[in-house]
Amino acid sequence: MIDTYDTERSAADRSRAAVLPVSAGAGRCVVLAAVFVCAACGLIYELELIALADYFVGDTVTHTSVVLSLMVFAMGMGSLGAKRLRRRASAGFGLIEVGLALIGGSSAITLYLCFLLFGEARPVLFCLCLAMGVLIGAEMPLLMTLIQRIRRQDPGRAVADLSAADYVGALLGGLAFPFLLLPLLGRLTAALFTGVINALAGALLVLWLFRDDLSRRARRTLLALNAGVVVALLAGVTLVAPLERAAERALDERQGTGGVVEGAACERRISDPITVCG
Repeated sequence: MIDTYDTERSAADRSRAAVLPVSAGAGRCVVLAAVFVCAACGLIYELELIALADYFVGDTVTHTSVVLSLMVFAMGMGSLGAKRLRRRASAGFGLIEVGLALIGGSSAITLYLCFLLFGEARPVLFCLCLAMGVLIGAEMPLLMTLIQRIRRQDPGRAVADLSAADYVGALLGGLAFPFLLLPLLGRLTAALFTGVINALAGALLVLWLFRDDLSRRARRTLLALNAGVVVALLAGVTLVAPLERAAERALDERQGTGGVVEGAACERRISDPITVCG
């Protein structure tokens, strides 16, 4: 039997207008800016996984297809699961962004470590695809709830605004990864930097714009989690150079001793994002 009181109370909570530190128009702009940044970060994570799959495993077409398929599937599951978080959309979105920043930002280091320790990165690669896909998929339903709480509008218009910000952000991320992040930062540092930006964007939206939705304890908890993730990702920069040298030696040894690496016809160098085939 359905508890009608709880159902009505939940609907009332979702429709309650948010108390914002800025005007409703400015608040909507902040939400759309957060969508833009989170979409850019999400696509960078996907491209990072594809690039690392090619680097460690080879067989670009197969692993690109698997990575994208797993992430799209997981995004659908994340969207379904986010329905349970709509009642506490602010806190739910804050936790999702903390998790996504940590997993996505550390994904490159995780794959490097797995390759060096076990000589195989594919199982972890697929697990990362699923985990990040679930978190990315859960973002949009919660953002839809948050933007409707700022100012009620036709759902079609709200979806159009969020989708536009999402797609344009994805375009920026897709262009920034090969033309800006890889040449300037390299694979490992690019992932860490993206995670930091992701964490800061989520924190700004939840801890500033929707701070009145959270209890004092929830605000302190989310602030501590975001600060911890940012510090951990920044500290990860110290591992970049040793991991790059170790992985390069491991690949050279595997190829030099006649070990078969899929796509080994291509000479890979970690410091150079371009794979040269000969």
